[in-house]
Amino acid sequence: MAQNSIFLLSLLITVAGLHAAHAVDYTVTNNAASSAGGIRFNNDIGADYSLQTLASAADFIWKVFQQSADADRKSVAKVSLFIDNMDGVAYASNNEIHVSASYIAGYSGDVKKEITGVLYHETTHIWQWNGNGQAPGGLIEGIADFVRLKAGYAPSHWVKPGQGDRWDQGYDVTARFLDYCNSLKAGFVAELNNKLKTGYSVNYFADILGKNVNQLWADYKAKYGK
Repeated sequence: MAQNSIFLLSLLITVAGLHAAHAVDYTVTNNAASSAGGIRFNNDIGADYSLQTLASAADFIWKVFQQSADADRKSVAKVSLFIDNMDGVAYASNNEIHVSASYIAGYSGDVKKEITGVLYHETTHIWQWNGNGQAPGGLIEGIADFVRLKAGYAPSHWVKPGQGDRWDQGYDVTARFLDYCNSLKAGFVAELNNKLKTGYSVNYFADILGKNVNQLWADYKAKYGK
């Protein structure tokens, strides 16, 4: 335990030194170290890499959101990652990210790349605005997957551009739609996220792009023949 504490402290000092300007502390705790997933996490991913990924993801998210100054961002002093014995894949809450050891154990592909993508998605939830809880869940999840997409960690099983039933279906469907909207105006997602700082209105799409979201969705589907 003492050795683990010293190791974690040294990693925190290293990351803190690299990112002192942002004044964010990052921690990683493997609560499932004796499980198959916990062992695979230690062997194939590791706490050191995960700490670096949390910091790199935050830097990338701030760039996507065009938040160059600390004052532009949410005030978050510490982000903690936990590897837990739990169902599902991962979730973020109260500036904590929880990842399933069972998911890590059962993943059949490049687990390091997959969990990197998961961390980019969940870290986005830490830093994004949510319209004071009024924004559709599908939009919030779509923005998180948009960040994952732009970071280059979209899995091969995601839907292709133009697929999906609704713009706010969430996750990869909404991420692809947001990517289309962002192609119409560079920085669209950054503007949308900024508007979500104080509330939510479906009219935000028209405010930024000059078309309502239903027309944008129809144009998007038409572009890809869907």
